[in-house]
Amino acid sequence: MQIVYHGHSAVQLITSGKSLIIDPFLSGNEHAVTKPEDVQVQAVLLTHAHQDHILDAAPIAKANDAPVVANFELAAYMSWQGVQTIPMNLGGTVDLGFAQAKMVPAIHTSGIIDNDNQTIIYGGIAAGYIVRAEGLTVLHVGDTALFSDMKLIGEQENIDVAFIPIGDHFTMGPDEALQAAEWYRAKLVVPVHYNTFQPIRQDAEAFVQKLEARGIAGKVMAPGDKLDISK
Repeated sequence: MQIVYHGHSAVQLITSGKSLIIDPFLSGNEHAVTKPEDVQVQAVLLTHAHQDHILDAAPIAKANDAPVVANFELAAYMSWQGVQTIPMNLGGTVDLGFAQAKMVPAIHTSGIIDNDNQTIIYGGIAAGYIVRAEGLTVLHVGDTALFSDMKLIGEQENIDVAFIPIGDHFTMGPDEALQAAEWYRAKLVVPVHYNTFQPIRQDAEAFVQKLEARGIAGKVMAPGDKLDISK
């Protein structure tokens, strides 16, 4: 499996010649090195409805004739944009053929500011995804605060790579992310959701050093970086 980090929380998984992307936010991220029109995928997964996670979902889905996987309310909203959707909810698993994606809890808000900038559309509950393919398990935590059921997820799953937000302000910060990493028990932790905007500026290298001091492998990925993993 190859993993491509596109910056912020946008992660692409490539397996068996097919791929999916989670939370594509490229055109609105000045640090991104990939354009939405260059992304080729068979599915788009969304953790929640905030713009910095869904901005390029519809264009990418339409260009690739790919479905958008999201919670029921967000899937309904995306269908109004003329996109194929696979609505699901917490605890459920969708089989994409080349990968399976299970929706797991996150603690965060979820809403869409309509074009008039005076209306907020409810975007359903926020979530993360456990993606399984090639005998590997990848966790995308989504945007979240620290919560104790992370420990339960770590006990139930054998996580190879976990993408965990460290930005603070809108999600948990580095200290809480360290605790989350311990609870998830992933073999490798990659920090995400930091440095895109001023309120979430963090030192990812320092975070990884703290992970390693606790015996947890960590890796900082820049936008465009690729990571190959195997059993």
